[in-house]
Amino acid sequence: MRLSIFLDPQEGMTYAGIVEAAHATEQGGFHGLYRSDHLAPTSGHLDRAATEAWTTLAGLGRETSRIRLGTLITPLTFHQPTVLSKMVSTVDEMSGGRVDVSIGTGWNVGEHEALGLEFESLATRFERLEEYVQVLIGLWGEDRLTYHGRYYQVGGILPRPRPSPRPPLIIGGYGRRKTPLLAARYADEYNIDWPSVEQCRDFFELFAGTCQEVG
Repeated sequence: MRLSIFLDPQEGMTYAGIVEAAHATEQGGFHGLYRSDHLAPTSGHLDRAATEAWTTLAGLGRETSRIRLGTLITPLTFHQPTVLSKMVSTVDEMSGGRVDVSIGTGWNVGEHEALGLEFESLATRFERLEEYVQVLIGLWGEDRLTYHGRYYQVGGILPRPRPSPRPPLIIGGYGRRKTPLLAARYADEYNIDWPSVEQCRDFFELFAGTCQEVG
């Protein structure tokens, strides 16, 4: 079993505080440090500061030397996949290949409305999510990527820098069909947040069955 530290820093935690937590995580022998990806507080206290996740991880890549670094979970609504791919590749290089990437549909409608970000229906966001992870994985491959989907298009780019090996991809959520299917097809890890022991047993048994289903 590998134990990691998770932070919800969007409620006013400073970058200095995050660095202190990262140093404690590394010194304590933990596997990694992961943080939520929110651009505004989620508690309703809008006067609290919220640092940007991937900017923070870039700094932590230089402040630490061993622990894995990542988000749980970056909403697809925040970045185009081509932009997130470039951000991740840069942080991966800065950290010496210690980045894990999570991606999800997003959930906080109030945050999106406050920041003027489009928040489509859940069904549409799920359709986008499958294309999104296909683009990410393609952009981390060795070959030039051309992609023509319903929501995303990539015109023959050969991205550099290219992480090698590809960063582990995390997909998670409490959906009982679409989420496990996407994770089984594309992800390296399946994640659920704040589960009970019973929920862990239930959802990971469901996920194991889904993996067998898709081969």
